[in-house]
Amino acid sequence: MRFLKITLKVLAGLALFILLIVLATVTTLDYTPYQNMDYYREWKQNIAAVRVATDTTGQALTAGWAKVNFTPDRPVPMAGYGNRRGRSYESVHDSVYVRAVAFNNGRSEAVMVVADLLIIPPTVTEALKARLPGLGLTFDQVYLSATHSHSSVGGWGDTITGELFAGEFDPALVARITDAMVRAIRQARQNRQAVTVGYTEVRDTADIKNRLRGLTGTTVDPWVRLITLRAADQQTALLATYSAHATVLDSRTYVLSRDYAGALVDSLEDGEADFAMYLAGAVGSMGPMAEGDTEFERVGQLADGVEAAIQSRLDAVQPAPTSLLGSFTVEVPMRAPSPRLNQTFALRSWVFRWIFGDYPAFVKVLRVGDIVMVGLPCDFSGELMAELSKYAASKGLKLMITSFNGAYAGYITDDRHFDKDQYETITMSWFGPYNGAYFQEVVKDVIDKIDA
Repeated sequence: MRFLKITLKVLAGLALFILLIVLATVTTLDYTPYQNMDYYREWKQNIAAVRVATDTTGQALTAGWAKVNFTPDRPVPMAGYGNRRGRSYESVHDSVYVRAVAFNNGRSEAVMVVADLLIIPPTVTEALKARLPGLGLTFDQVYLSATHSHSSVGGWGDTITGELFAGEFDPALVARITDAMVRAIRQARQNRQAVTVGYTEVRDTADIKNRLRGLTGTTVDPWVRLITLRAADQQTALLATYSAHATVLDSRTYVLSRDYAGALVDSLEDGEADFAMYLAGAVGSMGPMAEGDTEFERVGQLADGVEAAIQSRLDAVQPAPTSLLGSFTVEVPMRAPSPRLNQTFALRSWVFRWIFGDYPAFVKVLRVGDIVMVGLPCDFSGELMAELSKYAASKGLKLMITSFNGAYAGYITDDRHFDKDQYETITMSWFGPYNGAYFQEVVKDVIDKIDA
């Protein structure tokens, strides 16, 4: 009997201990409307404080472009799929690059930097910030994005989650990527010459799908959005966004590759352009549609489909001179982090910061003529694009939204799906409800600021 009493006391103590751990680490979701939250009021203050230069008396726009290969000289961890468990690639199918475009109108300067990476990791962002003063640039002047290949270089994540998706952290890889960015910026600035600027959009529904499973009423963002830069010497650069995830290659493939984004820019540079750049668009909820007997046949097929769409509109683009150039960065406050365990329960904020790290979120904005590029710190859902594109058009602006701007806040999906049991809405939803509406309002506020 005494043994039984001792056992019961031990079990009771263990149960109490477990309960205390649960209470310390788990909470319920906060469904307070975002308009009633402090972070929303802080956002309004942040965007109100932004001063956008409206002066158009600068000289005619100049631009230069460059690419720098940062393929490691040995196999390193891959980034993109957690079930690879940090394993290194076994061979190189195609090299990975940083591409840069440098703009200047004699009064303002801005640089676009895009890397063949899953995201622009915060570790790389911080390392690049430290190098910018040596280039005579500020962080406001640098627009960042990634191609979002799930088969590129990892080793850049210094948190538990970062190592899960990108393998063991290696500061040397962060330095290698940053060095490539700095070199690409320098070379692009050296190559500047007068340019004209054109823009077009072309629908490509054959190469994209909504990947949220079992949902009705879902939509896709089927538009290839394209900037054409034509230099004084008649060289042409094409800067394209599309919203299909670069996941043609799956987690069982241990080959370094840029996926279809790389095949697309290579093909454009072989035919339509002297330089091409691909930026991941609103890739949240958007997957690729590709056919072929092998993975790389499917990569080529999807790239060919997007290129064909571009070709169908390219002759209609009429680049024109402009002197209007501007850029800024503004912090986006978020609800307290609460990564979800299911539709009801979530981890407390301190647990999130321990597992995921604690980096600020921000919006990147680049205006070239009447084209407005908005870089967001997330996988931004393609389902949210139609309303925003229409809103920008009502202001006489052409909107290009890109993901992975140097910060990362997980997936921002359409709020209609928030309570669905999906990877994007449970595993990768970190900041509570209503973020679809919140980020749409953020983008509209940016557009209003530019249009003021």
